[in-house]
Amino acid sequence: MANWNSQANDIFLKAIEIGTSDNRQAYLREACDGDDRLMGQVEALLDASQRAGSFLESPPLELNATVDASPVVEQPGTVIGPYKLREQIGEGGMGVVYVAEQERPLRRKVALKIIKPGMDTKEVIARFEAERQALALMEHPHIARVLDAGTTESGRPYFVMELVRGISITEYSDRYRLSTRRRLELFVAVCQAVQHAHQKGIIHRDIKPSNVLVTEHDSNPVPKVIDFGVAKAINQRLTERTIYTRFQQMVGTPMYMSPEQAELSGLDVDTRSDIYSLGVLLYELLTGGTPFDQQRFSEAAFDEIRRIIREEEPPKPSTKISTLGETATEVSAHRNTDPVRLRQQVRGDLDWIVMKALEKDRTRRYATANGLAAEVQRFLTEEPVQARPPSTVYRLRKFARRNKGAAFAATALVAVLLFGITAATTALVWVESERRLAETEKKKALAQREIAEQESERRRRLQYDSDLVVAHHAWEEGHIDRVVELLRQHVPDSDQDDLRAFGWYNLWQRCQSSLQAGVVDVFWSSWTLSVNGELEFSTDRKGEAQCRKGSICLRIRK
Repeated sequence: MANWNSQANDIFLKAIEIGTSDNRQAYLREACDGDDRLMGQVEALLDASQRAGSFLESPPLELNATVDASPVVEQPGTVIGPYKLREQIGEGGMGVVYVAEQERPLRRKVALKIIKPGMDTKEVIARFEAERQALALMEHPHIARVLDAGTTESGRPYFVMELVRGISITEYSDRYRLSTRRRLELFVAVCQAVQHAHQKGIIHRDIKPSNVLVTEHDSNPVPKVIDFGVAKAINQRLTERTIYTRFQQMVGTPMYMSPEQAELSGLDVDTRSDIYSLGVLLYELLTGGTPFDQQRFSEAAFDEIRRIIREEEPPKPSTKISTLGETATEVSAHRNTDPVRLRQQVRGDLDWIVMKALEKDRTRRYATANGLAAEVQRFLTEEPVQARPPSTVYRLRKFARRNKGAAFAATALVAVLLFGITAATTALVWVESERRLAETEKKKALAQREIAEQESERRRRLQYDSDLVVAHHAWEEGHIDRVVELLRQHVPDSDQDDLRAFGWYNLWQRCQSSLQAGVVDVFWSSWTLSVNGELEFSTDRKGEAQCRKGSICLRIRK
């Protein structure tokens, strides 16, 4: 399986979806298009997958074949084949792990895992033996290799693996307060290890923090993926009976289980199941918790756990961080930041990457672990991620982050242009505002003047009516001079309306007729007057003239 390529992996993923052998072979012939080497690679993947068996496909074992009440007799000091147990370093749901010294054919320390009672069946051993040959093909710096397998004198199957003196990737990241960037760099290495295994036809099926240990080489963290293929080799059908009897030994595993693993159907579990588990691991590295609450899983019934995994959509990582409450400070401190900045770091690109990996529909996830690693790498190098259709603004923002110098210069130029445009616009707005204000003031003054003129005319009319009444009283009392005075006040100027009517002219005529001596004022603008047929005089508005004859004096004025 050397020189593996992504094309073979893509064809393999599609081929295992085809139910019948004839249809699958027809598809392979068409997809490989006569390329014998490519066909061989795909068939090798299919063969490895078939030999390993499905995670949930194996028939239920009889209770008397799976339950062994005999105690575990192996302990530090026990010799198992060429291995001598030294100290217990871990215990999980499937077995107990010891540090062991290999005495022959070479001396070295290894990790030896002895299977617990209830798991030591011939079927499990046979399935692991078929897979052990494939596991031996894996050579990767971030994979703890499976070195050997066998059976103890008490009949317990055991696995021998490369000894990794480290702690889980989440514990290491928190202990050394790794930033989000450094956590992502570790995660990329884990994805590359998983991709290597997938190319060899091996599906892990149990990726979780305890199966990804971090050790240090020359003060640099080095992640190591352990238990590759072991869980697949020893897993039986997860019937309701077995899940309840061993639930406490399986705490944690359902948190990382893909929806297709939880189906309990004949659906093949392929490499995309590991992509989902990697998504859960990434979620936990970013937020400090898994997508679904562990306490909720520990209290839920078996069918409810399966329903949650298959149907419920987890919150986005940034949303999860915002709901942590008081623990947000502790979680962000483990990432060498504060809650606000942590949420800002995760919101957006990392949200989209994680949620794409956690898609319920496996066809919508990243097709390969390399695809997920490349997406995270794009985020680290400020390139657009592919988890969502990028907008123009989004691409420009990413370009600016990658090209800070050019972006700064362009931003400065744009800022100067915007400043100039803003200043010019502000000046124009100010001038227009002043013009409108002047027009408003002018209209206001005109309106006020019109109101004043109307008020003045109203008062003039009132005064006219009032004076006319007073003039009548004065006439009745015989005060002709007073009547003339009042009437004279209402002779209009050239720019005024003439308010005089019949009443005014009537009184005026009476006054003129009653005067036999004295002065008679005449205010018509153009007239001809005849007095006793002896004097006639006409005016043309050009001046004032007087003429006397006898006892009558005429004064003419414009």
